[in-house]
Amino acid sequence: MEAQQAIAEITVTELKAIIDAGAEDYVIIDVRNPNEWEIGKIPNTVLVPLPEIENGNGVEKVKALLNGHKLIAHCKMGGRSMKALGILKQAGIDGINVQGGINAWSEQIDPSIPKY
Repeated sequence: MEAQQAIAEITVTELKAIIDAGAEDYVIIDVRNPNEWEIGKIPNTVLVPLPEIENGNGVEKVKALLNGHKLIAHCKMGGRSMKALGILKQAGIDGINVQGGINAWSEQIDPSIPKY
């Protein structure tokens, strides 16, 4: 069975509504690389690069961050975060992928974030 088909997704508009509502029952992780994180980030996100999740260290980091909260993950366009969520799912952590990642955020929510 392909694990990725079971991963839920939300749009950047839905994500902004969650952030704007000040909801505290979730953690948003950004699985891009640190140099991409420096270019621009979605508010309230925590950097956990995909390579860290792939080597297992990031899985433990995410478990510690979650502490009973829901997980939302994003990357540049949605592919790496989907991969990260697949790995996390195998570790027993369910999460929601942000469709279109920070590119969609830049286009639809915050044009001050540069596209790269």
